[in-house]
Amino acid sequence: MQEYKLPFRLEAGVILATLLLCGAPRLWAQDKAITAEQQPAQVPEQNSEADPRSMFPHPETDRWWISGQANFISQWHPAFHSPYQGPRSLPPQAQDATSRVLTLFTGVRLTNGAELLCDVQETGGHGIGEAVGLAGVTNLDIVRNPDLSKAPYIARLMWHQVIPLGHQKIDSSRSPLSLFSSLPERRLEIRFGKFSMADFFDNNSHGTDTGFQFMNWTVDNNGAYDYAADTRGFTFAAMLEYYERRWAVRFAEALMPKVANGIHLDAEMSRARAENIEVELQGTVFRHREGIIRFLSFINHANMGSYREAVDNFLAGRTTVPDITAHPLRTTIKYGFGGNFEQPLNSWMGLFGRWGWDEGRHESFAYTEVDQTAEIGAGGNGKRWNRKFDRAGLVFVSNGISRDHQRYLALGGHGFLLGDGRLNYGRENIIETYYTLHFWRGIFPSFGMQHINNPGYNRDRGPVVVPTLRLHLEL
Repeated sequence: MQEYKLPFRLEAGVILATLLLCGAPRLWAQDKAITAEQQPAQVPEQNSEADPRSMFPHPETDRWWISGQANFISQWHPAFHSPYQGPRSLPPQAQDATSRVLTLFTGVRLTNGAELLCDVQETGGHGIGEAVGLAGVTNLDIVRNPDLSKAPYIARLMWHQVIPLGHQKIDSSRSPLSLFSSLPERRLEIRFGKFSMADFFDNNSHGTDTGFQFMNWTVDNNGAYDYAADTRGFTFAAMLEYYERRWAVRFAEALMPKVANGIHLDAEMSRARAENIEVELQGTVFRHREGIIRFLSFINHANMGSYREAVDNFLAGRTTVPDITAHPLRTTIKYGFGGNFEQPLNSWMGLFGRWGWDEGRHESFAYTEVDQTAEIGAGGNGKRWNRKFDRAGLVFVSNGISRDHQRYLALGGHGFLLGDGRLNYGRENIIETYYTLHFWRGIFPSFGMQHINNPGYNRDRGPVVVPTLRLHLEL
């Protein structure tokens, strides 16, 4: 049976009309009802029991944690210029798509230093183009394999152990990833189990969360960071973190997928694995406001093909088109580096940016087809116009690929995301903006726009304009 789907404009109208009918009279009063003076001292605003940003309170003293999120993203693009297209092209015809991610977060604090966390997730719907044809895919929520089961699955199941190395305590904001309301300032943290590398590496206060912030893959994450993950973005890993007052370092060993963008992980670590390391530094460099800079490196070991070898095989007549998968089972190495920063400018606005590079000789295997990336943006809240729980942002990101990768695509090869059949190379440049409105309690509608030049690094196609509506619910 074919699923009936509302057109994008009608679906957007239904969402907005429902919100207006349910809560418009309380919209402005709710944000102004809780002032900074009314917040409990030394407790982060988002964890207050009177917090209007969630449907239900999450008390600081509880050993247990249970909460939920729902994220619905509707996107549309009009028809765009495209003289040709290939097996991995974003379709040039106008189209719309809606995705959903439903997450149940649970956890229990077993001792003053140990906890067990378990999250269950359900995903559904679609993304425009089914997430092919762009390096900077427009919706980070979508699962790249539409044929995966729609049944709920365990997204995270991890043991978290905190080992104090000193007596000084600091306040900590409780969240689904850590239930502790205070932590030793100097400490070790150990995590083991199933989680996402992006939960802990390459985080940024202004560009990480698709529920409230930007939605493009290469804005919320470093596009050149080919982090170990299955199709849904998770892996099994062990992670060790060391924290001092103004710096931290974290290291993780993780499982890689068996094939590019595969759902099954390779448990034979002598053949496939990933090492990830990040150093985080905090300091005051501008207007007496503390900023953060992070330096990242990764090394992936997996059954990855070589772009140059695939091209040579094609030119020698051994394959009919360049085929990155046409090689015997083996272990090759892909490595890369990245950095990101965030710098507050005042109490409601800050700048942020990322840079990333990987060696680009071996195939993009787990995240997206980017070998170099740079982004700069600004994000903030609505405090200046008395809407302190609203959020807004604007960012520019430029993505590129190596010469070997370019030649492979130009001769008709394709990866798991890209392949127009030919290529007139140009950097994929993206501008994204959004505004997230705190409507009432845990209801957050958002409006966004993305403009993409040279989709899939192809000057012959595009540009692509993608308006977005999002509804995020915090339970």
